[in-house]
Amino acid sequence: MHTARSILIWAVIALCGIVLITLPVNLQTQLIAGTVVVTIMAVIKVLKRQGTWRLVALAFGTAVVLRYVYWRTSYTLPPINQLENFIPGLLLYLAEMYNVAMLMLSLFIVATPLPPRTAHAAKTQNFPTVDVFVPSYNEDTNLLANTLASAKAMDYPADKLRVWLLDDGGTAQKRNSTKVLESQAAIARHNELKQLCTDLEVEYLTRDRNEHAKAGNLNNGLEHSTGELIAVFDADHAPARDFLLETVGYFEDDPKLFLVQTPHFFINPDPLERNLRTFDNMPSENEMFYGIIQRGLDKWNAAFFCGSAAVLSRRALESQNGFSGISITEDCETALALHGAGWNSIYVDKPLIAGLQPATFASFIGQRSRWAQGMMQILRFRFPLLKRGLTLPQRLCYMSSTLFWLFPFPRVIFLFAPLFYLFFDLEIFTASGSEFLAYTLAYMLVNLMMQNYLYGSFRWPWISELYEYVQTVHLLPAVVSVMLNPRKPTFKVTAKDESIAVSRLSEISRPFFVIFAVQIIALAVTIYRVYAEPYKADVTLVVGGWNLINLILSGCALGVVSERGERASSRRVRVDRRSEFGTDGNWNSASIEDVSVHGARLNVFNRGMEPIKVGSEATIRFQPYSGADMVTLSVVIRNIEQTGDITAVGCQYVPKGAADHRLIADLVFANSDQWTKFQQARRRNPGIIRGTIWFLGLSFYQTSRGLIYLFRGVGSDRTQQRQEAKARS
Repeated sequence: MHTARSILIWAVIALCGIVLITLPVNLQTQLIAGTVVVTIMAVIKVLKRQGTWRLVALAFGTAVVLRYVYWRTSYTLPPINQLENFIPGLLLYLAEMYNVAMLMLSLFIVATPLPPRTAHAAKTQNFPTVDVFVPSYNEDTNLLANTLASAKAMDYPADKLRVWLLDDGGTAQKRNSTKVLESQAAIARHNELKQLCTDLEVEYLTRDRNEHAKAGNLNNGLEHSTGELIAVFDADHAPARDFLLETVGYFEDDPKLFLVQTPHFFINPDPLERNLRTFDNMPSENEMFYGIIQRGLDKWNAAFFCGSAAVLSRRALESQNGFSGISITEDCETALALHGAGWNSIYVDKPLIAGLQPATFASFIGQRSRWAQGMMQILRFRFPLLKRGLTLPQRLCYMSSTLFWLFPFPRVIFLFAPLFYLFFDLEIFTASGSEFLAYTLAYMLVNLMMQNYLYGSFRWPWISELYEYVQTVHLLPAVVSVMLNPRKPTFKVTAKDESIAVSRLSEISRPFFVIFAVQIIALAVTIYRVYAEPYKADVTLVVGGWNLINLILSGCALGVVSERGERASSRRVRVDRRSEFGTDGNWNSASIEDVSVHGARLNVFNRGMEPIKVGSEATIRFQPYSGADMVTLSVVIRNIEQTGDITAVGCQYVPKGAADHRLIADLVFANSDQWTKFQQARRRNPGIIRGTIWFLGLSFYQTSRGLIYLFRGVGSDRTQQRQEAKARS
């Protein structure tokens, strides 16, 4: 009876909604209605009302969006007999409908996401055996040493924990290659990593052939291990000491649980954050996914495996013949298969690992191309909407995750649509300036407000659009290629621990400058047409404003592809840790102020301290988080700054063996609370108005910086050409 009544209520609400959405009204009424809705949403936001009020605001916004869809569908498409207008007009319409569909899916997933789960460490009673897999291909030995040492140091019974380095860079196939250089490099790597694993007391495992990429490597680890649970960390993802204590207990609560996923936290900025200098002040791009979307997916039992920073059930994996390997995104594919088989997942919203992300723009695009192509393969081969065994919410969640990567298509259409009118006088959107004001402007404002409601302090205004634009230029060919040949893409390892010594333009930056130049010309055409054709001024101004928004995004992108020189790939992390600083057997009280994977900075109490010199050796003494006795780590002094009784000393580690890598891991990665504090410090919501003003300022500065890099690069190229010509003569 209760179910029938609920269905009846929802049917009545839906019917009323359809009537309101399709109700014919004049432009003045539509404009007033849009203004009222925007005002109501703004008031609710300003008053910081949550719960039911949040849903009320989103419902009002949804009504405006659907009203716009009805108007757009019924009145604005060009006549079908004008193919030169109709075809691009239809493409623009489909691009807008894609955005609306993704907004609706986002509302379903994250309108009321699960709150972060409470800490689980204190509840752990039983300690199942755990195998830790660190798959590797071509990563640096020191990078692997830090990750393996961190994994080995996790707070967990030693007899229940085995750490494995799964080395795909030293396979028999590579060691026996007919290419001498490749063979010798693989042999050297094989021997070096075997010795490292022996020193760190972890297991080394390789295989005969590099088959099925990362999925094949992980499955090889499954065949040679016996742990009840499998923890997976990428080679550059070092876990904190409490990682297992915060995750394994959930498997005791639910025998059908196959996954506990945690966020990926990065201690270095991605290329956008580094080149725009937003890393310390603005939430990272991935925080929207890990801070909101994964919690929304978790509500519907659809949080999926992200390739690292996760614990999985061996029993669940073996029930599906291990990790899936049809696509190049084995993580999401594996989760899809296990959810379809009736297994459950959990997402723990606490950063328990610290990793590295691509430092160069080219590597960033390479990584995103692999993600996009892998998700397209899942869409093609697994099509989640019809996947047997999934619940309806799970189907929608997986469709949202895969369809998202189609964004290059609508983004390209939005980028070039204004140019059809400005350059070729094509009318692909039949509406007057007043109709645009009444319908489209209200839709755009409501869309921005709904994004702010959903993601708030996790994603600032216009940042999503910028990330999508800078990826679109190079992702579009990658997505098209996988659609034409879904089996063509191969797994490519993302470059780790990169650095850029000299400021320069990215090697893939040229298209961004070409697009920017075309939009500058379109801006000039807009101004000309306003004066030359005053009877079309309203439409021309609307289309010109659209092009201006694209120009602002394109200008900001010029700063993104202008790579700033930086000596190190990883930033220093603020800490506050008591220590002692020793030179020539003399010890002084000190505190460690910040650390990185390469060095540390200390404040040393210098009263009575012997003079120290840059380049001299010294020792840091501190107590590890394990509670063991004081330990010492050798360093070289790189810089000195004296202020009264305090000397600030910058040091570089001098690791001499496995023990030193354990100490570096303890200094940098052991304490997970520092990652949480760092994230919380930059999570704030500037609001739409302040956020837009901030973005305009950012775009203006980055546009000028990008143009300076361009002219400087052209000038240096010409100088080099003259020198080469002079040398030849």
